[in-house]
Amino acid sequence: MQFQSNADTSQKSTGLPKVKGPQMNDRDFINDILSTEKYISYGYNAAVNEASNPQLFQTQMQLLNEIHQAQHQLFDLMHQKGWYKLEAAPAGKIAQKAQQFANYRTQFPYQ
Repeated sequence: MQFQSNADTSQKSTGLPKVKGPQMNDRDFINDILSTEKYISYGYNAAVNEASNPQLFQTQMQLLNEIHQAQHQLFDLMHQKGWYKLEAAPAGKIAQKAQQFANYRTQFPYQ
């Protein structure tokens, strides 16, 4: 399968692709890759937690780090193109959530 860029088919105002057929566009491909990277990282997290050999542990940690870097780059690309929108949270809401998670920490048996 040959990948053809549909970068010129994106609408500037919404970030939504203009492609109207069953074919995948750039946004679909990148979103699929990001989803796959997330899925792979779950498997590596489990493998790292269960690695009993120090060399295997280090190798898996390095691969996991590379996967997280790739995820971050894909997220940044999607965000730059307007395909992954974020809203700024009010400072009060951020402080409220920070306090909520600080309270959770007091419930942990090992501190």
